[in-house]
Amino acid sequence: MVNEDLVLDRILTMEIARVTEAAAIAASRMAGRGDEHAADHAAVEAMRGALNQLHINGRVVIGEGERDEAPMLYIGERVGAGGPEVDIALDPLEGTTLTAKSMANALAVIAIAHRGCLLHAPDVYMDKIAIGGGYPENLVDLDRDPAENVRLLAKAKGVDVEHITVCVLDRPRHAELIAKLRAVGARVALISDGDVAGVINTTDPETKIDMYIGQGGAPEGVLAAAALRCIGGQIQTRLVFRNDDERARAAHAGITDLRRKYTTEDMVKGDVIFGATGVTDGSMLDGVHLVGQFVTTDTVIMRASTGTVRWIKARHRRTW
Repeated sequence: MVNEDLVLDRILTMEIARVTEAAAIAASRMAGRGDEHAADHAAVEAMRGALNQLHINGRVVIGEGERDEAPMLYIGERVGAGGPEVDIALDPLEGTTLTAKSMANALAVIAIAHRGCLLHAPDVYMDKIAIGGGYPENLVDLDRDPAENVRLLAKAKGVDVEHITVCVLDRPRHAELIAKLRAVGARVALISDGDVAGVINTTDPETKIDMYIGQGGAPEGVLAAAALRCIGGQIQTRLVFRNDDERARAAHAGITDLRRKYTTEDMVKGDVIFGATGVTDGSMLDGVHLVGQFVTTDTVIMRASTGTVRWIKARHRRTW
């Protein structure tokens, strides 16, 4: 019988890094070219090819959308060369616009867990609030006024509210949220895309990000939760449904309570491995760079059961 923990150990050491590196390198070749679709397509093709070389029986539970919308790496697709059954959450290019415009913080991201341990979230929007580790459970809450969440976090940190920085996606739908945060005295750090990195940044004091609030994609919420399960931190989310089609997607995914709030443990159970490689330079990782006849990559690999975080800086022979 195969020891699944040993399988995850093998994946942790190098294989997952190879998967995100392949996607990041492929996407980086489209950086600054203004073509979001081409950048995403390149990352998807590369990640899919790398996944199919792994000795796993993988099922994509968080992917590029439904099958008819995303012919590659769609939700429910099977990947791998055969082996233990695992579930996979992925975003081959988290930040397609960032890459197309050669802006910071684009990533290739993946999470792998034992079968049934990742929330099968439909491809809809999700409300999110996240903070770093070391605070009382449920210190912040989606149903609480944003200003009160900021005050509670400031009190827990032992600082004034004016020293709290909240990361928010720069979207028209967040205008009222941003106004409330600024009215209470908090600083607001706006990002154009890349809310996986935005959530993870709450765990790193060097980023100066204390909290993440806002509405983004559900797939990114699950991926962010996988990272927080590995390194600590709190995230609370709720799926957002705009029409009957999206509610039908939830039903197809087995979700019956449409108002449920999800915590980290609700979205990611048991052991999980999270991996990300920078596509463009960012606050968490350096991007892909050409150095002579080589390509350099910067990758982080995390594992929940051990709390291990590995940074892998690699040099690859250029093949084009």
